[in-house]
Amino acid sequence: MSNEIVISDLVKKFGDNSAVDHLSLHVNSGELYGLIGPDGAGKTTTLRLLCGLLVPDQGSCRIAGYDVKNDIRQVRSMIGYMPQRFSLYPDLTVAENLRFFADLFNVPKGEREKRLQRLAQFSRLDPFMNRRASQLSGGMKQKLALSCTLIHTPRVLLLDEPTTGVDPLSRQEFWQILKDLQSQGVTLLVTTPYMDEAAKCDHIALIHCGKMLVQKPSKDISSLFPRQMFEVYTQDPVRSAHFMRKHQEFASVQIFGDRLHVSSDISIEPFESAAREVLSQEGIPVHSIKKITPSIEDIFVELLR
Repeated sequence: MSNEIVISDLVKKFGDNSAVDHLSLHVNSGELYGLIGPDGAGKTTTLRLLCGLLVPDQGSCRIAGYDVKNDIRQVRSMIGYMPQRFSLYPDLTVAENLRFFADLFNVPKGEREKRLQRLAQFSRLDPFMNRRASQLSGGMKQKLALSCTLIHTPRVLLLDEPTTGVDPLSRQEFWQILKDLQSQGVTLLVTTPYMDEAAKCDHIALIHCGKMLVQKPSKDISSLFPRQMFEVYTQDPVRSAHFMRKHQEFASVQIFGDRLHVSSDISIEPFESAAREVLSQEGIPVHSIKKITPSIEDIFVELLR
């Protein structure tokens, strides 16, 4: 399988701040690759370097064998870039926005209407072609932005947090569209702050302060966690976390909604006994304790400790 995207020893500084710090990764052809990390990790800067909007201070980016710096015209003809704030024209209808971007990308006139119809059906926007973009929901706007990005049939998609601020159902529909694109052979590099979305990717890279922490197939990411992980369900998770953090048996304690994720070097029986003893001394009822597989978020938090 060929490498469709290759980043080698990439560095980008803004003053004294290293937004991207000797980053290297590769994305195989037809792969859905997730780049995850907190705000300020360097995700957006990396995508901007990949599509030629920024020039690296060191290192290189290649797409389909073309060097982004030296072969920018060839690169731009084969990529679609969807930034966090995609500029739709609110006074234009869905169809007019698509036709406008078709003009920008010099889509042949004989192809335009066929592509518009195909994208409208593909993105589930065909009932809304005459609706103004300003009147679309957040999820529909993201689908329209993606359709505009796809108007020139790129082989590589670079998507920067495409579902931020979108409702859960629309997020699910959007990711199904991305999976459909992948099945057609499109290579996707997606940044996301949502760990459940990262789990949908074939490969995951965790970055922090511009540096690569780890990159692995998503199915293998849980192997990085060095301890046992337990879910503790109590009546008061905030107080429970406060008291459990005072005891060495519990290596890390994180609140996940109304549950605690607690890592430890001991097995389930002594863990449960210790946890119940600590919490009963504070008068906190325990509903359940069970061993779980660590999530991507658990692993990311552990790597940052």
